Amino acid sequence: MFGKVLIANRGEIALRIQRACRELGIKTVVVHSEADRDAKYVKLADESVCIGPPPSNLSYLNVPAIISAAEVTDAEAIHPGYGFLSENADFAERIESSGFVFIGPRPETIRLMGDKVSAKDAMKAAGVPCVPGSEGALPEDPKEIIRAAKSVGYPVIIKAAGGGGGRGMRVVSTEAALLHAVTLTRSEAQSFFGNPNVYMEKYLENPRHIEIQVLADSFKNAVYLGERDCSMQRRHQKILEEAPAPGIAARHIARVGERCAEACRRINYRGAGTFEFLYENGEFYFIEMNTRIQVEHPVTEMITGVDLVQEQIRIAAGEKLRFKQRDLKFHGHAIECRINAEDPYTCVPFPGKITFYHPPGGPGIRVDSHAYQGYTVPQHYDSMVAKVIAFGDTRDQAIRRMRIALSEMSIDGIKTNIALHQELMQDAGFIKGAMNIHYLEKKLAAKREVKKNG
Repeated sequence: MFGKVLIANRGEIALRIQRACRELGIKTVVVHSEADRDAKYVKLADESVCIGPPPSNLSYLNVPAIISAAEVTDAEAIHPGYGFLSENADFAERIESSGFVFIGPRPETIRLMGDKVSAKDAMKAAGVPCVPGSEGALPEDPKEIIRAAKSVGYPVIIKAAGGGGGRGMRVVSTEAALLHAVTLTRSEAQSFFGNPNVYMEKYLENPRHIEIQVLADSFKNAVYLGERDCSMQRRHQKILEEAPAPGIAARHIARVGERCAEACRRINYRGAGTFEFLYENGEFYFIEMNTRIQVEHPVTEMITGVDLVQEQIRIAAGEKLRFKQRDLKFHGHAIECRINAEDPYTCVPFPGKITFYHPPGGPGIRVDSHAYQGYTVPQHYDSMVAKVIAFGDTRDQAIRRMRIALSEMSIDGIKTNIALHQELMQDAGFIKGAMNIHYLEKKLAAKREVKKNG
């Protein structure tokens, strides 16, 4: 096992990784920007290194500064968390070539799965169901593009091969709009991701967003740890997640989960990862793989009892998976609400100083947060300040516990979206389950319309 790990991230995930390391008896080094100098996890770390000013491109995305921090503190491994450099193959490669261990997949695997075209090809070869679409990147020939769209059937969605985070995608409903949409998406793809390649998929009208969590070691042992429903989202950003997904038979999950585990073995995957699917009319369609820990990993931890971050660390240290698929037992239901520093309905970020902070507690409640009374939420980063997770023997119990937790939670001095989550916990559609990915957007749009008219 490692003696010292450097945490190359910030916020709640930095604290989450630190807790996992401390439980394993590993010393931690935390890198931080000037804006995060007073963060809780910085104070709790065995060592901390300031790597730059507040803007992330000058600090958390500053690869030479992170490598230097690992060198001067004699760290053995680097955990990237999520976001920032977590899925950057060049960063992983630089870490390995500098003599450190990257706590995550091999650089070549990150590259394979980071390009949506090559990822889809790899999944097809492994028997993972994919959304119907173009064979590889779209060609330059306009006639071929039109022919591909006719073959797939309108509406289609044009996506950046190197895309992510909801960027670089455009829905097209008619042939007249197709070529212009392809040109615009290529331009965006080059600007956002440095890769102009785009591909085409059938646009599913009302799908759910279901993902499968996997773990794999360096010895081609791989397991899936059930599914999560992440359909409650706006602008392609998740707001609420739960596990298991309501209304999907366990045997159906097992079938696609086994294919995901087999895909891990085929591509020589290492570490934690998530296969993301659209689910419609009883069918799963692969869209991408996230080669890192997910924001919503706690709901999987709650229903499996597996500490995913510790397993990441163990695997990176060269250990074999400590369990097989038959050893994994799924119990109960878990829901996670992302508490963001933003207006609950317009979603406009609201950084500032927290003047009062009271997190909830009680049976089945977990709060992952780096916030505290007197903490200033910086304007430079993601607006999430906490994750509230409620666990129950049943989904109904998890919902009731979440309602109580949200009623207890108090954050003053900034706006948060607690009120939105409270409303969702009472929403008839959510309580019924099986919402599609457009549900929250439509709900917020209807609310805006009512406010506008009245």
